[in-house]
Amino acid sequence: MTNICLIRHGETDWNSLGKIQGRTDIPLNSNGIRQAEQCRDYLKETSWDFIITSPLMRAKETAAIINESLNLPIVEMAEFIERSFGDAEGKTKEERQVLYPDMLYPNAEPYWELAERLKQGLADILQSYPQQKVLLVAHGAVIHTILRILSNEEITLDNTYLTNACISNIHYKDSKWAIKDYNIVTHLQV
Repeated sequence: MTNICLIRHGETDWNSLGKIQGRTDIPLNSNGIRQAEQCRDYLKETSWDFIITSPLMRAKETAAIINESLNLPIVEMAEFIERSFGDAEGKTKEERQVLYPDMLYPNAEPYWELAERLKQGLADILQSYPQQKVLLVAHGAVIHTILRILSNEEITLDNTYLTNACISNIHYKDSKWAIKDYNIVTHLQV
């Protein structure tokens, strides 16, 4: 069985301001660093084979902090980079509602393209790292899309907000992916 623990990166200044980040490469803020440290402490007694991270700074920083107690190989996979939100990047929810009331953001990566990219990324993990236990540090839209696909549309943005540094677990068994749990935040302290 292949196990993947999906970890959303820690908070950034744009997260705290409610700005959509997309591919804009924003670092963790002090709260995000603390959240990554809490993930590290939560995971330090567990056993994993390696860490995969998005190539964006906020994910790589989160992965590096988590890895301080695990000392695992870290692999960057472009398939798990955040969705591009095009012209909406850097704008708050209120600004996006005014500028794009239909929520169609000019120059954004189409949802179907994101979904196909993530399906390919999961297939690549299965092929390259079969029967392994993987920590995958990625982004809100990436993890939401994976959970949405695997839950047959039951877990969506409308009913589930993924907290920064939350943990979700999926596994591949009997030729299919399944969700074990999602949006775990018990390790995060205010």
